Amino acid sequence: MTGVELRQSVENALEEIRPFLQNDGGDIALIDIENDEIVKVQLMGTCVGCSVNQMTLKSGVEMTIKKHAPQIKSVINVETV
Repeated sequence: MTGVELRQSVENALEEIRPFLQNDGGDIALIDIENDEIVKVQLMGTCVGCSVNQMTLKSGVEMTIKKHAPQIKSVINVETV
């Protein structure tokens, strides 16, 4: 899978999970993909202060991304600067 294809697969995964986040007043954006293994995302809206956002990140977002792009090893949230 090329870098462009990988990025599209990750974007497709985010599109699949985005409605659930938006339903709760949040959202997610793809920031970067490092070494074709680590996806950096930014949680937005109510997801930022949510007490279960790490569970959402691992159980929902990471699982969905790995379904679309199995070579991804982990997904991390990048805090706003």
